[in-house]
Amino acid sequence: MKSKDSPQSDLIKRLPAGKPIAVRALNLGERLHLRGLYETPLEYPPLVQPVGDHGLAMLFRYGVVVLFNVDEAEQKATLKELKERIEKPYRRHESEDTQVMSGAPSEGVSAEGINLTALTLPRLQVVATVLARSVTLSYYESAIAESFDAVEPLARQLDQPRTSGRALKEVLRHIGSTLLVQQKVIGRVEIADKPDILWEQPELERLYSRLDDEYELVERLATLDRKLELIERTAETTLDLLQARRTLRVEWYIV
Repeated sequence: MKSKDSPQSDLIKRLPAGKPIAVRALNLGERLHLRGLYETPLEYPPLVQPVGDHGLAMLFRYGVVVLFNVDEAEQKATLKELKERIEKPYRRHESEDTQVMSGAPSEGVSAEGINLTALTLPRLQVVATVLARSVTLSYYESAIAESFDAVEPLARQLDQPRTSGRALKEVLRHIGSTLLVQQKVIGRVEIADKPDILWEQPELERLYSRLDDEYELVERLATLDRKLELIERTAETTLDLLQARRTLRVEWYIV
């Protein structure tokens, strides 16, 4: 009779023991549909899939795949298999590369990569979760930076008495696309939330906390929030200006 932990053991045995394991996180699109994929009987996400003879892929519904010990050819084949499952694929994939070493006296990040005291699937799930959140933040950081570059010169025109209606509408267009970032980050990724696996295995909280600090997830999310708040205030100002102009036109028409 197989033990309860046999699925985890079978997956971990695919990885080389005592050697550095290459890890790559890729942000593929807005969403990854996982229904119909073989689900290993694990209690907590992410979904884990075998890759090739000696690799693993961890899949996140918010559009990220994290690969362990997967070479370039296997990565290409994996992405091809996932292509039809990606909703709104990104033209540019944000990536995060590191390596995992097991058998370390303490857990955390060093110059060589991520040190683990033992090579276990729950530990790798924690690593994958942090990397997945990091590449997702990287994507939205780039998206907001691009919108800021477009909005800034337009926003400066708001102080001018003869700001064109076209400029105001252009500000709103860029702001609207940027505000979607807030909904996507909060509604799908839940970066500020503790991973589900930590509720059942609290001994992994220290590892998660150290990785969270190293990749500055909380700080980066706070920076995004501040930028989004600034954009929201700009949107309110723009809408007020548009409304004032429409009111003025109506008053002139009545007169």
